Amino acid sequence: MIKDKLKRDIDFIIELDKMKSILRQNSLIDGSRKENDAEHSWHIAVMAMVLHEYSNLPIDLCKVIKMLLIHDLVEIYAGDTFCYDEEGNETKEERELKAADKLFNMLDEDKGKELRSLWAEFEERKTNEAIFAAAMDRLQPLFSNYYNEGGTWKKFNVNKEAVYKRIEPIKEASDEIWKLVTNMIEDAIRKGYIAN
Repeated sequence: MIKDKLKRDIDFIIELDKMKSILRQNSLIDGSRKENDAEHSWHIAVMAMVLHEYSNLPIDLCKVIKMLLIHDLVEIYAGDTFCYDEEGNETKEERELKAADKLFNMLDEDKGKELRSLWAEFEERKTNEAIFAAAMDRLQPLFSNYYNEGGTWKKFNVNKEAVYKRIEPIKEASDEIWKLVTNMIEDAIRKGYIAN
């Protein structure tokens, strides 16, 4: 007979498979299709491994990776809210809090609290780890949009003020990466990828 705790863990793991079906607005860099939440989470976790040396602040890389792998799990129930969707963002926090209650309560109390705490820390963006994790979360879609000639920036006529506001966490996280992305954004404006 399977222990209840193990069954709950397995049920949670099975539920996570739904991440692979949640499509984001951003496409893959090659523009061939939209990416899903699981691909996004994997990509930014690897980015953190590669780019952590550029962090302005000391960070626990393992904690950052954990945050990045779980930060969008709530979208299983809350759905993905496009960052430039003003109306959708009005209800995002409420939807995601309800989703977090449902999802993390699937696990035993200790595990559920740990994951919920990591998710909340990421959302609050106050610790060194959360700041760097947020920077990775903002950087990956920027690469996608830049390297596929505007992507969602062009599709939704996003202006430079909105782009700069969205990527603000990068400025706090890394001076070197900030220089890189500001050069990319200014180049994207010149190329007509971002509305000026």
